[in-house]
Amino acid sequence: MLYLEKLAEIEAKYEGLTDQLGRAEILADPAVYQKTAKARADLTEIVEKFQEWKAIHKAVKDTKALAEESSSDPEMKALAHEELAGLEKRQEQAEQELKILLLPKDPHDEKNVVLEIRAGTGGDEATLFAQEIFRMYARYAEAQHWRVEVLSTSVSGVGGLKEVIALIEGQKVYSKLKYESGVHRVQRVPETEQQGRIHTSAVTVAVLPEADEVEIEIDTKDIRIDTFCSSGPGGQSVNTTYSAVRITHLPTGMVVSCQDEKSQIKNRAKALRVLRSRLYELKLQEQQKQITEERRSMVGTGDRSEKIRTYNFPQNRVTDHRIGLTLHQLDRIIEGKIGEIIDALIAHYQAEKLQQPPTRELGEDQPPPALAV
Repeated sequence: MLYLEKLAEIEAKYEGLTDQLGRAEILADPAVYQKTAKARADLTEIVEKFQEWKAIHKAVKDTKALAEESSSDPEMKALAHEELAGLEKRQEQAEQELKILLLPKDPHDEKNVVLEIRAGTGGDEATLFAQEIFRMYARYAEAQHWRVEVLSTSVSGVGGLKEVIALIEGQKVYSKLKYESGVHRVQRVPETEQQGRIHTSAVTVAVLPEADEVEIEIDTKDIRIDTFCSSGPGGQSVNTTYSAVRITHLPTGMVVSCQDEKSQIKNRAKALRVLRSRLYELKLQEQQKQITEERRSMVGTGDRSEKIRTYNFPQNRVTDHRIGLTLHQLDRIIEGKIGEIIDALIAHYQAEKLQQPPTRELGEDQPPPALAV
């Protein structure tokens, strides 16, 4: 059902915000103007889609009337019915898109993310795969016009990555990457394999919504900060000064290290961002334990122990086990073209949500006017 009263309320609110943006008192206060502009921008997509639906709905009514008036003209009547079929198809599509836009928003969708990738089983081969997976996400981020900042790395002896932690900033980053958490498995013949046997290795991926300081406050008495000399390449200033930082969160035992910058202050700031996001994830997990039905309806739990995807190089195949999607395009996907998988996961999640009973209040006295879909 399409709830027209709810959509009309949203449209009226949008028009009210548009009017406010033109007022002198709003224009004179940058903070209020920015808040008002963001509230309006958040409603733009659904209002534009509602206006499109209304235009199509009017065209359907007019075309039906034309078909009835042309009952004595078979040719005109046939043309009207042909046009009506196309309009009704467009109307159905617009209704489906509106239903999705009316779903409750994930409050974290607009957030930047902290991406953590770690080599798992498979030794050196796992570290090489971790490097490829990070490059895959970095190239996808570049295509989305996001910014990637590496916060911490640990390099293996063969040039792979034992671990990499990066901050990805941009528009709706978490909404796109939130289903990527889990175990990513690779099946291929390593370069060092003499007999051509396929090996299986794995890496873990964690996508954490970046927490703001106001959301997660870290008390100074709850952390211990140690400094040490950086290891690995980086030049004399990196390896001989105490620029590297290790922060231990005493209540949870979490440890975060950062040594990529020459400045101890910058490394400390980066480590605190990672720690804050990890504590935020822990807080979210505690909340989610109380919403078991909600978690069952989601596309996978995002648990790091869950094998979510297999990359099979001999068959040029990628399979996402949660939704049964298989693509024989591994060569393209590993180069960052993962949009088809991400879109399929989002669509599956939305379809699951649409099957649930409405959770929004749509009227106190009686149901609003609705259209059957």
